[in-house]
Amino acid sequence: MADIKREIERKYEVGEGGGVPDLGAVAGVADVAERGLTDLDAVYYDTVDQRLAAASITLRRRTGGADAGWHLKLPVAEGVRDEVRSPLSDTVPRELTGLVRSRIRGAELAPVVRLLSARDIRHLLDADGALLAEVSVDAVRAERLTTGGGTAAWTEIEVELADDGDPAFLDKVEKKLRKAGLRRSASPSKLARALAETAPRGKKNGTSGKKAAVSDPRTAGAYVLAYLRTQRDAIVALDPAVRRDAPDSVHQMRVATRRMRSAFRSYRQVLDRAVTDPIGDELKWLAGELGVDRDQEVLTERLTAHLGELPRTLVAGPVRTRLRTWAHARSSGSRRRLIAVLDGKRYLTLLDTLDALVGAPPLRKAAAQEPRQVIGKALRRDFGTLSDLVLHALDTDPGTDRDLALHEARKKAKRVRYAAEVAVGALGRPAKDLVRSMKTLQSLLGDHQDSVMTRLALRDLAAQAHGAGESAFTYGVLYGREELRAYWCEEALPEAWETTERGSRAVRRTR
Repeated sequence: MADIKREIERKYEVGEGGGVPDLGAVAGVADVAERGLTDLDAVYYDTVDQRLAAASITLRRRTGGADAGWHLKLPVAEGVRDEVRSPLSDTVPRELTGLVRSRIRGAELAPVVRLLSARDIRHLLDADGALLAEVSVDAVRAERLTTGGGTAAWTEIEVELADDGDPAFLDKVEKKLRKAGLRRSASPSKLARALAETAPRGKKNGTSGKKAAVSDPRTAGAYVLAYLRTQRDAIVALDPAVRRDAPDSVHQMRVATRRMRSAFRSYRQVLDRAVTDPIGDELKWLAGELGVDRDQEVLTERLTAHLGELPRTLVAGPVRTRLRTWAHARSSGSRRRLIAVLDGKRYLTLLDTLDALVGAPPLRKAAAQEPRQVIGKALRRDFGTLSDLVLHALDTDPGTDRDLALHEARKKAKRVRYAAEVAVGALGRPAKDLVRSMKTLQSLLGDHQDSVMTRLALRDLAAQAHGAGESAFTYGVLYGREELRAYWCEEALPEAWETTERGSRAVRRTR
C-alpha cells in the first residue's frame, strides 16, 4: 500500500569549494547532528514525450537510504509536494500508475534518467532534541537513459522541513545560507536539472502542456479559451486527489466540469455548439459519476450537524443510529466504481477531446471580435434570463412550485457567475463585482435548496423510524427548523436581489 507525506523543501546551488555553513547559530537550533553519508540510486520514469516532467511530477524507483521504494511527487505549491510512497518492486506499482493516468493516458512509462547521489546528511535539532529540518549536501551524477542522452554532474544543498514543522523556519535557514553566498537552485527538482543538462543537443524536453494558438490575444475568443484551458487543467490536475479521496477534491472537479459546460452555453457565439454540445454532454456524465455519493455525504453531514445542535431533551429514540443506518443504505459504495470510471476509456477519451478543443478550438466569427462587446453581450443575456427566473420565483406562492422556481434560479445564478469569471479580464471591476454578488446570491439560493432536500430526507427518516416502532418526534423538530431556514432565505431574497441588480448595472451598461 502507498502512503503519503507532505514534503516542504528548498534547494540551493553549490559552487566550487562551497559547502554548508555553520547552522548552529540559526534561531531555534540547539544542535546540528551529523548523520553520515548515504549513497542513493534513483531511476526516474516518464513517457517518451515527458508528460510528467511537463507537469512538474516526478516518479522514481530509489534504493539506498531509509526510504527505499517508489516515490511519486505531486506539486502542491512552490517548494511543496505530496510524496506518495510505495514499497520497492521491479515494476511501477499500479496505484502510482493510476495517480498519473490523467497525464499519461494510454502512454507507457519507461526509465528516462538515472541519478546517483552521494548524500551527506545532518539534522537541525531544537533544545528538546526534536527534528527541525534535514540538511543534505548531494553530489549528483545524472545519466540520460534514452537514445542520444548525455551525463551531467553537480552539487546542491537540500533543506527539508521536519513533518508538521513551521515553514517560517526555512526562512531562517535560508538567511544563513544566503550570507554564506548560496542561492536558490534555478531548477525545481533534480530531475528537471538532469533533463535540461543531459538532453540531446537541439532537442527540447517534453511536448505536453501546449496552449491553444490564438492569432490575437485581445479577442473574445482568447478570453473564453483561456478560461476553458484553466478548467481543463483543473480536471487533469485534480484527478490524483480524487483518486486519493483528498478533501474537497471531488467537489472541485465537479465545479471545473460545470464551469466548462457553462462557458460553452454562455459563449455559444464564440464556439461552435456542434462541437461543444457533445463535449458538454460528456462533462455532465463525468459530473454525475463524481457526484454519485457526494451529494448523499453532504446531506448526511448537514443532518448530523443539525442534530448535534439540538438539546438532549429534543432527541427522542436512537436518532443517530437511524441516521447512520439510513446513510449507509443510501450509499452506493461507489469508491471502487469511481476509480474504474477514471481508468476507463470514456473518461480518458474525454480528456483527449478537451486537449483537442483547446488546441484547435472551433471558433466562430464572433471569436475574432473585440471582447468587451461579445463577452458583455453574453453576460447581459444571461443576467436577463436570471432576472426573469428570480422575479418569477418571488411572484410564486410558497410551496413546491416556488421551491422549483428558486432551484432553477440557483442554477442560472451559477451560470451567470461563471460567465462573469470569463468576463473579468475584458470588463474589469464591473465583472469582478458581479462575480462577488453572484456568489452571495448563489449561497442564499443554495441554502434554500439544501433545506428542501433535507426536508425530503427527514420525511424518509421519520417514515422508517415510525415503521420500526421508534419515535419520530426529533425528525419533526428538525423538519420544522429546516422550514424556518427556508423561510429566512425566502425573506432575504428580495433585498439580496435588489442589491445584485444594483451591482449589475455597470455590466449592463458595457457596450
